[in-house]
Amino acid sequence: MIPLQSYANSPPENKFAGLDYFEFRMNNDVIPPEDTTYYCKVFKAPTEYPTKRHAIAHKTMIDPNNIDIVHHLVFFACRSTAKFDDNNLPYGVCDEHHQELSSCFTGTATIWAVGGEPIVEFPEEAGYPIGGDFGSKYYMLEMHYNNQKLTPNRRDNTGIRFYIGQELRQYYIGYLAFGTTVSVLALAIPPKVERFMVDSYCPSGFSKNIPESGITVVSSYLHTHLQGVSLSTKLIRNNTAVRYMFNGEMYDFNYQFDHRLPEPIKLYPGDEFATQCVYNTMNKNTVTLGGQRTTNEMFFHQLTYYSLQNNLYACFTLNHPDAWHTISNRVSTTSNHTELVDWINTIEWTPTLAAQWQEFYNHASRLVTYSIGNNSISETLDVLPKYKGLQKKSC
Repeated sequence: MIPLQSYANSPPENKFAGLDYFEFRMNNDVIPPEDTTYYCKVFKAPTEYPTKRHAIAHKTMIDPNNIDIVHHLVFFACRSTAKFDDNNLPYGVCDEHHQELSSCFTGTATIWAVGGEPIVEFPEEAGYPIGGDFGSKYYMLEMHYNNQKLTPNRRDNTGIRFYIGQELRQYYIGYLAFGTTVSVLALAIPPKVERFMVDSYCPSGFSKNIPESGITVVSSYLHTHLQGVSLSTKLIRNNTAVRYMFNGEMYDFNYQFDHRLPEPIKLYPGDEFATQCVYNTMNKNTVTLGGQRTTNEMFFHQLTYYSLQNNLYACFTLNHPDAWHTISNRVSTTSNHTELVDWINTIEWTPTLAAQWQEFYNHASRLVTYSIGNNSISETLDVLPKYKGLQKKSC
């Protein structure tokens, strides 16, 4: 069930003519001659807005010289506690600055990926806050460059522009996300499988601080890499699936849109979320692992909502290290996962073994991690929770 009206519905840019705007852009930054680079750059919040304003739309501006290698762009709002030297803001390969940038990775603000529309407009009742007493004083762009030809000395000026409305709106825009971590502990998908299903589950602890009046979800964004063919999230309430948040049955890596929902969905304290991604690896002869490269895989579902909650960000799962230890019988669970990767890469896959691997994923215990405010909370699920399925609607 895909609401087709949500595809390619980008408004014309002249709709925002005459509005004030601000931009965050790369500044002729050098793209390393590597097949995969995650490049991060921190920006200070605009200082020309002493009172709070609302961004009502944003435009992703991909450098026309680099359309072939920009895989995705993620815009983060850094925590209010983030502190940087304004005269020497960090930039460069993300992993080389990871500790320095740790206060910026929790608050995803928006995403663009291959095939996405250039302009996204927020619903008329909500806007993204900027300036005044808004907590975020720094922002960060994370660029994923897929430089498969290892071309040297390419420079980039990709960025994002926010259009500022003339009046404050009633609500603040926020973002929350579900899926798995970007890790081999979350994703190890056998080759030559038509439908390999990976399930993620977010328990009620994540939603307990949603106000009693609820929050309102207005759009959905799906992201996997080349093997993903379907991605969906069900809303679970009182151990019953009440509806899909979004059911992307025909996911295509080349068309990663922000899908405006045909009708808003309300979420309340105690709600839980069951997210599933289906992968097709019939074109692969080797295992596909979770990771940052385009040839690796990811599992990510982001929802745009209002009104913004400062204690609601993301909820991700992975197969528990104990489950991996049990199935491998000899693999350590150290943080670098080297031994686990080596073991998985030695497996000689057969249809029977791939089916057994699916059973492992169906029944493995999960480690769930979610953020509440500035705190990261971990919770173990011995099994994926059971719930009453969706009622089939008659035609």
